[in-house]
Amino acid sequence: MNYTYILKCADGTLYCGWTNHLEARVKAHNEGRGAKYTKGRGPVSLVYYEEFETREEAMRREAAIKKLSRREKEELIGGQVC
Repeated sequence: MNYTYILKCADGTLYCGWTNHLEARVKAHNEGRGAKYTKGRGPVSLVYYEEFETREEAMRREAAIKKLSRREKEELIGGQVC
């Protein structure tokens, strides 16, 4: 399974990414190994995710979410509790 996810950083910012192992990826972000953006912004918490069959689908969805405004991302997050 592949996932597109949104994290909320300790400074209140949002980060979107994709992975094929969600739990390990969130752990990596919290250990400062996940992404340059989240390094130093931890701890992060998983606030949203979607599941996809293929990596390509997850990557396309990540790109689409990254184009959303913060308000649109917050509305998306509001529809799901992790």
